[in-house]
Amino acid sequence: QKMPPSLPATINIREPRWDQSTFQGRAKHFFMVTDPRNLLLSGATLEEARQVVEDYRAGTVPPGLTEDQLWRAKYIYDSAFHPDTGEKMLLVGRMSAQVPMNMTITGCMLTFYRTTPAVLFWQWVNQSFNAVVNYTNRSGDAPITPSQLGTAYVSATTGAVVTALGLKSLTKHLPAIIGRYVPFAAVAAANCINIPLMRQRELKLGIPVTDENGNRLGESTAAAQKAIFQVVVSRIGMAAPAMAIPPVIMNILEKRAFLKRYPYLNAPLQVGLVGLCLVFATPLCCALFPQKSSMPVSHLEPEVQARIREKDPQLETIYFNKGL
Repeated sequence: QKMPPSLPATINIREPRWDQSTFQGRAKHFFMVTDPRNLLLSGATLEEARQVVEDYRAGTVPPGLTEDQLWRAKYIYDSAFHPDTGEKMLLVGRMSAQVPMNMTITGCMLTFYRTTPAVLFWQWVNQSFNAVVNYTNRSGDAPITPSQLGTAYVSATTGAVVTALGLKSLTKHLPAIIGRYVPFAAVAAANCINIPLMRQRELKLGIPVTDENGNRLGESTAAAQKAIFQVVVSRIGMAAPAMAIPPVIMNILEKRAFLKRYPYLNAPLQVGLVGLCLVFATPLCCALFPQKSSMPVSHLEPEVQARIREKDPQLETIYFNKGL
């Protein structure tokens, strides 16, 4: 029995397995990252993956480790630990929790949109969940204060509820199908408030920017603005199919005898349809922009440009983690 050849210690597991400059590569990467099965892994499995990744980064290759096992460990590690701080992330805040959590919340928002208390309750649940996700997946290693957290949370929740109730009163005289789109408009509006507020510290102080080898060059607020804009776009994109397709299907189904006979199937059907959309929409919308985003040095603030020019006059492009 011959031992399999030992893995070289030169595989770059700081980067994803697939080419991130292509949409297809990013989509494969995020299908792994958002896989809901990652939530079922035990603490021991997570620790083991972390050990493999940290040992490998330190140059120690466990004997008999295959390349597939190494990448599997990396993806388990990435699904549970923050890329900049290395700390274990809150379970509901992880990207792998996006599908089951969003599917339940969105399904309920789309099912119970007819009464004001239900609209209030589900928009509040959704914003609370969003606040946890935005906090868990923030970019950089900068701590966020409880008062900043509180402000962001309250403003986004208020924004979502005001939008939802405002639109709900406007749609009273319009066809029923339009009323079903109120939750989506509210969610889109809230994303535009919640994400920038949750990450306001980055907008004030900037996020770390690096050269292509990951050497830190300083902090930039211009990079933060680009990062946050991209995240808002991909989050709204993520919510769109799940909130746009099921209402059309449900509208047709509700006119059929089947749902009239079994009205209690309404919510489970909604949740199932939303889940189906989210399984694809979540990774594909995460993949719209590279996680390691870049911009020309000339687009940064003048003082940051000056500091980078001092260190490296030839440098054209800087990189930053845009967060999710």
